[in-house]
Amino acid sequence: MKIYSVLTVFIITTLSGCLSPIALNRAVELYDQAALRAESSQLLINIARAQHHEPLHFTRVSSIAATFDFSASAGATPALTGERGGMLAPVFGGSVSESPTFSIDPIAGDEFTRRLLTPFSQHKLTLLLRQHFDIDLLLRMMAQEVRLLDARPYNPVREIPDQRKRERHRRMHQGSNKNTQKMESDKENEPDYFFSYFPLTREQEHRMRYRQYLYQYQHSYRNNPADRTGYEMFRRIVLHLSAIQDQNRLYAEPLIFERSWEIAAGGISAEELFQAVEKDFAVEHDEEKNTYTLSKQLPGPVLITNYDPNILCCEERAELDDLINPWVENDVVFDIRPDYPGGEWPMKGAFRLRSFHTILNFLGHALGEEAEYHVEKDARTPPVTGNGNPVQTMGMLITDKRPDNTSLFAQSHGRYYAVDTSGANAHWNRNAFQLLYVLFRMTITDAQSLGVPITIAK
Repeated sequence: MKIYSVLTVFIITTLSGCLSPIALNRAVELYDQAALRAESSQLLINIARAQHHEPLHFTRVSSIAATFDFSASAGATPALTGERGGMLAPVFGGSVSESPTFSIDPIAGDEFTRRLLTPFSQHKLTLLLRQHFDIDLLLRMMAQEVRLLDARPYNPVREIPDQRKRERHRRMHQGSNKNTQKMESDKENEPDYFFSYFPLTREQEHRMRYRQYLYQYQHSYRNNPADRTGYEMFRRIVLHLSAIQDQNRLYAEPLIFERSWEIAAGGISAEELFQAVEKDFAVEHDEEKNTYTLSKQLPGPVLITNYDPNILCCEERAELDDLINPWVENDVVFDIRPDYPGGEWPMKGAFRLRSFHTILNFLGHALGEEAEYHVEKDARTPPVTGNGNPVQTMGMLITDKRPDNTSLFAQSHGRYYAVDTSGANAHWNRNAFQLLYVLFRMTITDAQSLGVPITIAK
């Protein structure tokens, strides 16, 4: 009997030790699948709400706490030995119970504004490009519009009048009173009126003139099927960038600018000078002027190009600086130049990114009154590989019966909404839903510039 007791204790200990990790691993897997399923269903249900112009609403599982109770038992019972009797057979048992606690909170207030209504930043787009998402898929889903600058070259000589013309205009205004009324009537038609009464430096006037030029010669094209002209141009521009990406010759990186400050030698101490050097400043001393010049390279906004931006000279960087600044966090500037891949259609402009709320509305409305349609690439665009130009940004099915062979579905408004994972565009649609889920997760936190250049490859 003593041997049976020792054996029983050993088996009970072993049994409980085996049950614990098995149950824990299984529970973690099930909770993970349940949380993923819940968020995926929420995305599809909100697309259905957007289709019917209903308010969008999200809840989040903030925490999951599960308590496990493991128990094991052992005993003995007479063995069925007939008349030979006297033998005992061991009996073992075990059980596992759990009591999970979920904390579910609605996304509301400041969190709703920050996560759902704030447009995505350009750094999040760059981060996704590093994950090898197709740029055409990213921009079709994330971009609200594209602002394209005319191919008309900027000519500072033509755009900025010389000093004599401005002085003559100023003297005319200061002349006799009989001309005052005529001058007042010509103010709105006189392009130099502002510069005549508000003296600016040459650099300030150059920037102001360049702003006028950009405003006058840029055109906006909306990523909205209801606007046929804008939508078709947007799609062609995105396809052109995708064709360059297919050749692994599309670049996306922050544009680096050098800023410098001139300080009198007596205006900075040795300790401050040492601290400046420690902060990655380059320091030059001019003995004649007895001044120090501190310069530092600072990353600017993200720029998408068909060439390596490191080849740009100072003048070209200054021109791009004029184009970009003051830059907006949810704008992504692109510069496609001749003599490089895709240079058959040179273009320059910026994409304006959407909020997550607008993305869901775009996908929902595409199921109804603003359905997307096929747009052929521009004749100047190189061939697009594979199925790189599907009709829908994310193909979906709406059925009365539960769809087969897919787990990406949800029931809403009496019907089933599912991602179309069959046919030629199955891979595209799966990537589109994966992107949608990643974007939802990315709304939780901000993304900072990594400052590392990349070549975008598929």
